[in-house]
Amino acid sequence: MPHDLMSSESLPSFENVAIERDGGTTFVILNRPDKRNAMSPQLHMDMCDALDWAEMDDQTKVVVITGAGGNFCAGQDLKLYFRGTESDPKARVRARRAAHTWRWDRLSSFPKATIAMVHGYCFGGGFTPVIACDFAVAADDATFGLSEVNWGIIPGGLVAWAVTEIMNYRDAIYYSVTGDRFSGKEAAAMKFVNKSVPVENLRAEVMELARKLEAKSPAAVKYTKECVRMVRRMTKDQAMDYLNAKSDALKHVDPEGGRQKAMKMFLDDKVFKPGLGEFKR
Repeated sequence: MPHDLMSSESLPSFENVAIERDGGTTFVILNRPDKRNAMSPQLHMDMCDALDWAEMDDQTKVVVITGAGGNFCAGQDLKLYFRGTESDPKARVRARRAAHTWRWDRLSSFPKATIAMVHGYCFGGGFTPVIACDFAVAADDATFGLSEVNWGIIPGGLVAWAVTEIMNYRDAIYYSVTGDRFSGKEAAAMKFVNKSVPVENLRAEVMELARKLEAKSPAAVKYTKECVRMVRRMTKDQAMDYLNAKSDALKHVDPEGGRQKAMKMFLDDKVFKPGLGEFKR
């Protein structure tokens, strides 16, 4: 999948992850194309470092997670991740910690908007970052699969739990137990991803969403993401207390004063109509 760079600046380099920038959107790319981006211990550690960098990078407003060479991710690299660490317990712990850290802990609470751009194969452990991202857009012909049952094992590394976060119970059981594959179109129909498009339109679709997100108040995006994730398991009264507190907190942390600007544009200047046009920052 080609990526058109908008900047010639020096970007960080990693052994198994590539970084590219398109305006305020940064692509964090799993970069083991010869292995269909199967995740090695080094890739996990590189992804932790790459996300740390993207969080601190002032120019990055949106992060897109994708894979190089026509595939998203073929799951864990069985040879390097499992067999390669059998005789080194400390290396196994480091690999497991890094794998969990970037795929769920970091992505699911990332302060900036995140989009999974899925093409080609997405298997096993590759499901977790797709689920952890705020948004997911897939190619129509992308291929998803939880094939662990065919190996006589369960979907590990939080996958069996993560799929229940986004898939309905029947779909989660069906695809986990049968090992059947499903396409990007089917993923969109079951809302595993937000939408699917022909692969030749995938980048354009992702960038249209990214540009929309870039235009939002970063503080409002961060707080809205946190609110939607947190209130799902709260009672109404708990949610009310939490949302009131977050709303008050946002007033104090938004350096752009987005709420005040929007109110002035709507009430005084009459140039902003919520839902009918973009708020101009």
